[in-house]
Amino acid sequence: MMSLWIDGEWIDTEEKVPVLNKYTGEIIAHVSQATREHVRKAVEGAQRAMQEHPLSVQERYRILSYISNQLELQADRLAMTIAKEAGKPFSESRTEVLRAVQTFRISAEEAKRISGEMVPLSSPHAQGKLAFTLRVPIGVVCAISPFNFPLNLVAHKVAPAIAAGNAFVLKPATYTPLTAISLMKLFEEAGLPKGYGNLVIGSGRTVGQYLLEEPGFAYYTFTGSPPVGKHLREAVGLRKTTLELGSNSAIVVHQDADLDLAADRCAKTAFNNAGQVCISVQRIYVQEEVYDAFLGKFKPAVEALKVGDPSDPSTQVGPMISETEAMRAEAWIQEAVEAGATLITGGTRDGAVVSPTVLTNTAPTCRVCSEEAFAPLVVVNRYQTLDEAIMHVNDSRFGLQAGIFTSSIDVMLKFSKRVQVGGVNINDTSAFRADEMPYGGVKESGVGREGPRYAIEEMTESRLVVIHN
Repeated sequence: MMSLWIDGEWIDTEEKVPVLNKYTGEIIAHVSQATREHVRKAVEGAQRAMQEHPLSVQERYRILSYISNQLELQADRLAMTIAKEAGKPFSESRTEVLRAVQTFRISAEEAKRISGEMVPLSSPHAQGKLAFTLRVPIGVVCAISPFNFPLNLVAHKVAPAIAAGNAFVLKPATYTPLTAISLMKLFEEAGLPKGYGNLVIGSGRTVGQYLLEEPGFAYYTFTGSPPVGKHLREAVGLRKTTLELGSNSAIVVHQDADLDLAADRCAKTAFNNAGQVCISVQRIYVQEEVYDAFLGKFKPAVEALKVGDPSDPSTQVGPMISETEAMRAEAWIQEAVEAGATLITGGTRDGAVVSPTVLTNTAPTCRVCSEEAFAPLVVVNRYQTLDEAIMHVNDSRFGLQAGIFTSSIDVMLKFSKRVQVGGVNINDTSAFRADEMPYGGVKESGVGREGPRYAIEEMTESRLVVIHN
């Protein structure tokens, strides 16, 4: 398979990486692995492209619009690719494709709206002069994407890069490279000029490190684990970065909440993609007065979820990305139970499939509470006062998104002002994300914001122009 796309050419290599069907374990493809020389050629080609062929706004809009339209036409085919290589249920995979349609469409529109601002000059020595800013492309973008959204999180990196006039080098997760290959072929069909898009494949330890050592990148956008994010930021020095590093998202169910709504939304969003979502519901705090009633609705809603083959359109929970990760999740669950937690439902494993798991009375020091589980498990604990609930939400080194269910405007506002997160959802869970909104976190959840308009701002630089008469 011609897997690497470098400076307008598809390249095959002898060294290959197998891609597995995450449910059956069978090999569905072999993809080429990049070398340091491939990475260097990709960066050089990207730099040359930006210097020799600056992308006009019209070109950016046309290319991104073409891809948006093609993604919509090919939604079922791409969704099945995602279901197989990522293990994500087909219905969720199709939703991801349709979200990517919007991400490209919004990016195309935002390409036409990039502008600077007038700068009023009031100083006596500046009289008669005119000042304004331009927003110009930052340079070559390095995009490193994760396995859990192999299309839409790639889209959130490469579509704004092109919209801003930058070239990019993409490294997708080695678990899920096939979707990225399909997307690069659409870029090629769309007429993206040679060098503006590049695809390299390989592990973070090798190819990822080569990318960090390349001086030609002006900007890095990365989604992954905090340790890797920290290493990236230390390695790239003063160059700009956007880092999305995960979370252990918390939900509060207040005593005046709509419990049917809360139970339904928590059940549906704690186990999306087998819990392998950065904003997946992991910790639920329920006020004492409604704790039993909530649990009585939540448990059967979880147990009603259909677990199985992600290729089946009726499946709601599929496998984790690997059996190794499933074994880790199983160990964390056992650790919590041994520390005194109560297993309400789930807790079993069959290969890479972990049954949707609910734990209660879980100590905050257990890894299922304190770390990012990235697995189909959720913890439900009690609280007495809103202040206590806010304390529990903030008792985390992460701060991506949170949610609260309440009918009180006072509670909504107090919660929104005091929780230490990048985004708050009222009467929904942490897992809601619209692709046009600013998305990102605080603390170890990262720096910078995604969402086309906000990513474009990160991927451009402000240049001051002063006209002297």
